[in-house]
Amino acid sequence: MHGLIYWIVVGLIAGWLAGRVMKGGGYGILIDIVLGILGGVLGGWLFGILGISAGGGLIGGIIVAFVGAVILVWITRLLKRA
Repeated sequence: MHGLIYWIVVGLIAGWLAGRVMKGGGYGILIDIVLGILGGVLGGWLFGILGISAGGGLIGGIIVAFVGAVILVWITRLLKRA
């Protein structure tokens, strides 16, 4: 349960940051959390393939999830326009 709360917090922060950086108002708290958590998976995969380490702990998790969430927000906005 503690791990789940950790990833929800990381997802919320990363999703919210991604929404702000991508100059949008975000998609709402639930979608921001989902984008952040999925962004963590995507970011972890990309960082692993590229051999990049963001460090451990909360800050490293937020950085990885943020990068992935920015990519996901960009993709969703491209699909929304199409």
